[in-house]
Amino acid sequence: MTRRARVLLADDHPLFLEGVCRLLEHKYEVVGTVADGKALVLAAQQLRPDIIVMDISMPEMNGLAAAQVISKTVPSAKFIVLSVHTEQAYVSEAFRVGARGYVSKRAAAAELLTAIKQVLEGRTYVTPLVNAGTPAVSKDTKRLTLRQLEILRLVAEGYQNKEIAELLKISVKTVEFHKTRIMSELDIHTPAGLTRYAIDHGIAAA
Repeated sequence: MTRRARVLLADDHPLFLEGVCRLLEHKYEVVGTVADGKALVLAAQQLRPDIIVMDISMPEMNGLAAAQVISKTVPSAKFIVLSVHTEQAYVSEAFRVGARGYVSKRAAAAELLTAIKQVLEGRTYVTPLVNAGTPAVSKDTKRLTLRQLEILRLVAEGYQNKEIAELLKISVKTVEFHKTRIMSELDIHTPAGLTRYAIDHGIAAA
């Protein structure tokens, strides 16, 4: 009997995580589910999965930061990002740190199954939704780190520095530092300008 691929799931929304688990367990061996980036690193090292399906935005450590750690300790694990973000900037960053697949949470369930199949076969997969109406990413945006993109999105959504710090588990000073760097990179000097930029470039919804 052919061994079923071992899959580890990471998402901080329990109901969504449960749904993905039910979708996959008929075809794959779901070896574990975790709700934050640090737990993902530990679980990957202990369980040695073939595939890791993970969200980007999670507490403690974001998914892509966790992927960078895991790729050094469990190099055989292949990553598929399952995210609400379909902006090209997020996709590019995901593949830069080693992801093999990128699926939108708005996609049909069958798309995730297709992505896993292709990644297990040594190919890559990117959801068609990334190219469906996603604004082009400017050179300025490409210079921003994933953390800076997260902070830019939250600023555009109206969160204050203290709220952003609490959401991302970082200090207020770190938020302020990143905002200063973002403004410098984009040559934008007001919160309203950052919000307009984020909407125009598909980083935040209007």
